[in-house]
Amino acid sequence: MSMFLVFVLGLIALALAMVLPPLLRRRAPPQPGAGAALASRRANVQVLREQLAALDADHAAGVVDDAQYRLARTEIERRALDEEERDDASRPVVARRATGTAVVLAVTIPVFAVLMYAALGRPQALDPALAAAPQGEVTLPQIEAMVDGLARRLESQTEPQEGDLQAWTMLANSYAVLNRFPEASKAFARARALSPDNAQLLADHADVLAMMQGQSVEGEPGRLVMRALQLEPNNLKALTMAGSWAFERHDYAGAINYWSQAQPLAPPGSEFAAGLENSLQQARAAAAQSGQLAAGTDKATPQQAPGNKPASNAHAAQVSGEVQVTDVLAKRVRPTDTVFVFARATEGPRMPLAIIKRPAGDLPFTFTLDDSSAMGPQFRISGVRQVIVGARISPTGEATPRTGDLTGQIGPVDVGSGKLVLMIDGVVP
Repeated sequence: MSMFLVFVLGLIALALAMVLPPLLRRRAPPQPGAGAALASRRANVQVLREQLAALDADHAAGVVDDAQYRLARTEIERRALDEEERDDASRPVVARRATGTAVVLAVTIPVFAVLMYAALGRPQALDPALAAAPQGEVTLPQIEAMVDGLARRLESQTEPQEGDLQAWTMLANSYAVLNRFPEASKAFARARALSPDNAQLLADHADVLAMMQGQSVEGEPGRLVMRALQLEPNNLKALTMAGSWAFERHDYAGAINYWSQAQPLAPPGSEFAAGLENSLQQARAAAAQSGQLAAGTDKATPQQAPGNKPASNAHAAQVSGEVQVTDVLAKRVRPTDTVFVFARATEGPRMPLAIIKRPAGDLPFTFTLDDSSAMGPQFRISGVRQVIVGARISPTGEATPRTGDLTGQIGPVDVGSGKLVLMIDGVVP
């Protein structure tokens, strides 16, 4: 028991010691004027006794006959009886112990003291874990209580309010810091509903979803990462996660591409920058070992079987991968729709450098874009280093985009990249 509790119990005991004994002690209440009244009654009785003695003497001497004697004696005795009754009524009343009051106060005083301390004091100081925290430092239970309070406030709202986006984003990030990933994912979904094209929200949500599935970016996290890069090609988290996803698929050249773009964006000298450099070294080593990267360079080369000749430059001037469509948009796709897959330069004219088309009934399908699918001799994929890769589903089969077409894109990606995942997840406004 702490010294504080001992001190409190001592004060309560002292208060009870001062209040209870007077209530438990027998004590006759004082009667004002009781002494004078008693003396007066005693004198009256003495007078009556003397009168009775004189009456007896007169009766014995024959001065008073029997009838007069009886009448006088009866009157004297009546008066004496009246005096005795008044004397009994005026006697002090012995008070009983106030036991009930004492019990009530014995319970009320400690309870009242505890309630007053709970309302005006600092009960949390009795918690050793909280008491041990440095002055002014917020503890983990306090942080969790604040986060839960914010969640209750947001969920109780019946109508959207100004600042909801910032509040939901803060709540989602707080849950993520506390490793409460399911709650963080729900909060990020609410924030994204308020800002669908926010690249940072997409990347943060992808990070949480990846943590929920064992740090794997495969599936929905990867789709969100690619969407974030479409909106913001230089988003640090999205580039980092895209590199992790490529490494996870053994696309070491793709991992090198994304992580190399992320490296200049990382804070110099930070642990994050050091970790990114270490990841790049692992990707280069794995790419060189697998034949995706020539030793000592960062240029990706296609994998080849032992004994085959090195791939030609024309074969390296391509991008390849798989076209997919989200489950939500897949419900709007008809097998007779047309899918266009194209690559265009990251800078300059938006004319596609290469394009192919397939029926939507083939989805999902793999694709390869190279000079054989060029739009013209002056626009070739072999003439650039990086491209934007996109896909569009057209119900009419027209090459010109129309409102309601389904679309998706990734990039920029290096020419020579493979195993890309091109997700159709948007609608042309």
